[in-house]
Amino acid sequence: MRELPEAIDRQIPQKSMPVARLKRRADFLRAAKGERFHARAFTLQATVLTEAAEPAQTAAPARFGITVTKRIGGAVQRNRIKRRLREALRLSPDLSACPGRDYVIVAKAEALTADFQALRADLANAIRKIQRPGRQQVSVGKPARRKTTPGCR
Repeated sequence: MRELPEAIDRQIPQKSMPVARLKRRADFLRAAKGERFHARAFTLQATVLTEAAEPAQTAAPARFGITVTKRIGGAVQRNRIKRRLREALRLSPDLSACPGRDYVIVAKAEALTADFQALRADLANAIRKIQRPGRQQVSVGKPARRKTTPGCR
């Protein structure tokens, strides 16, 4: 087998461990009731799994979910944003995400055009800031509903 030159070998990204994902709607809704941090390209929501949850889950690694609403654009733009955010998570194994916490990244339109290194830095900063000791907890009650006029969706 042929060896790759050293310069080419350095350009090939190293594989890292896959990030644990949120898959159930209930997990996304629970995170929406937790803490929030607003960045330029996304909003990060986080919640701690309660002791009422399964004991094995509280020691589990941090789980991440990504949400991109239809307001952002068509399917192509939404999928591209999700791929960029997933890759930013995958390439940042040194994130200070706490085990036993669920994180949801709610993308904004800026996530499509933002510089990738800035996106990674914002993600690391958001995770670090959201779990600061003494940070205020967002109220857990129902969010206020907006009044809509007939015909508006």
